[in-house]
Amino acid sequence: MKKLENWVGNQEKRSEIIHQQSLNGFAALMDEDSPASAIVPPGGHWMYFLPTDKQSRLAHDGHAFKGDFLPPAELPRRMWAGGRLTFHQELKAGDLAEKTSTIKSVTPKEGNSGALVFVTVEHQVTNVNGLCITEEHDIVFRAAPTNNGSGQKKLQPAPTDGQWVETVTPDPVMLFRYSALTFNGHRIHYDRDYCLHEEGYPGLIVHGPLLGTLLMRLAVKNMGGRALKHFNFRNYSPIFDTASFKIAGKADNDDQSTVWVAGPDGELAVLATAQF
Repeated sequence: MKKLENWVGNQEKRSEIIHQQSLNGFAALMDEDSPASAIVPPGGHWMYFLPTDKQSRLAHDGHAFKGDFLPPAELPRRMWAGGRLTFHQELKAGDLAEKTSTIKSVTPKEGNSGALVFVTVEHQVTNVNGLCITEEHDIVFRAAPTNNGSGQKKLQPAPTDGQWVETVTPDPVMLFRYSALTFNGHRIHYDRDYCLHEEGYPGLIVHGPLLGTLLMRLAVKNMGGRALKHFNFRNYSPIFDTASFKIAGKADNDDQSTVWVAGPDGELAVLATAQF
């Protein structure tokens, strides 16, 4: 653990011109007409500032080797655990923007499934006008699955009082296209044999940021299309491509809504609050 703590404060920067192509690609993924708006929607920043590690620098799971920016946690499974976002001003196509990423904490824990390491990374996205987005991104590294059935957590039921409910049917093409938009090589999103036989999952996993983006879109649409100011979300259990799932939500007051993802058996997968 002392070795992992040395990564706290580690920082990297990436800059690029925000391009329209990814915005059009995401609109196509959402079955919307193209060209899309030039304004980057909530969650759209995840399509930019992407790592471009050489093929020889990729680990077996499709991610870059740990130990450069992220700490070398000796746990094979990696998941997006949640995050907290603040939107300060618009980011749009044509902007020259920069993202500064800093490791804020490295925390070991012991769960029902064994050892865990939580890493929180802070991202700040700026353009010529100043700060656009602040994000805290929680990553969890987990032990390999066991075959004895131990360590399986009890699933929490999702709320059932949603004012807005939509059904989403994932498939391998949807997951592949989102992986392409985000240059995400993680094999849990497209390699079914890897998911089944090496990570012990029943199917391909729907991306955490894709679920977060769907929830932000749901909240914005049903709160009058207002500008989103804050979005906090936590992932409770994975969603797989083997069945449809629901995104749902309700208005808490004029300026806040609660939104969530419910799995095919009514289990809570993601819970979030959106503030306007």
